[in-house]
Amino acid sequence: MGEPKSKEKPFVISKWAVWEAYQRVKANQGAPGVDGCSIEAFEKDLKNNLYRIWNRMSSGSYFPPPVKAVEIPKPHGGVRILGVPTVADRIAQTVVAMELEKRVEPMFHPDSYGYRPNRSALDAVAVCRTRCWESDWVVDLDLEKFFDSVDHALMVKAVEANTNAPWVVLYVKRWLVAPIQHPDGSLHERGKGTPQGSAVSPVLANHKVGHWRGASFFRNGVLFQCPPSEPRGQLSLHVALQ
Repeated sequence: MGEPKSKEKPFVISKWAVWEAYQRVKANQGAPGVDGCSIEAFEKDLKNNLYRIWNRMSSGSYFPPPVKAVEIPKPHGGVRILGVPTVADRIAQTVVAMELEKRVEPMFHPDSYGYRPNRSALDAVAVCRTRCWESDWVVDLDLEKFFDSVDHALMVKAVEANTNAPWVVLYVKRWLVAPIQHPDGSLHERGKGTPQGSAVSPVLANHKVGHWRGASFFRNGVLFQCPPSEPRGQLSLHVALQ
């Protein structure tokens, strides 16, 4: 695929970026979204489907469809709602996620392992294991319902501070307010939160999680390993999500 001429579209988005995003989505597999279109079905008209994504994103006319709600039972009761975008929407989200990653990856704390390229929970465990020989106690915490409750205005503000691409901000805003479609077909409008399970949510989440020295980040959980010299009664944790 050739590169688009900047004068033809209001936003300069590489066709190769759309192709790379498709390759990532294909590698991750995943279930169909609200349109019922699988990756295999999408690939039956691959060239036109990818061109349609690029054309709409470059024109500023791309609007995400509703996100499919899937209930995942929690081990100790209750359910977690995952949002499953359509295949086409996952590709579009990945285009934006890749653009954001280029800007923000060098800024993330070296102890951050959640939703990071070429990093995993096992890498974080390996670091924690090493630090067990240096620290004699830990503080383990979880940011409860982070994906369900993150403030949209603050999220957009964080994105604006880390990109000079107006199309990235435009589509982040549209994805944040894309409705959730429940199994009965009803739509739930969202005024806060970002769907856990979408392609762009992980990099958005990393925009909002603070950085603490000596902490290992696992998605929306944090593990502090403190040296023996730290007075236990004086430990103060400030979770700065704003």
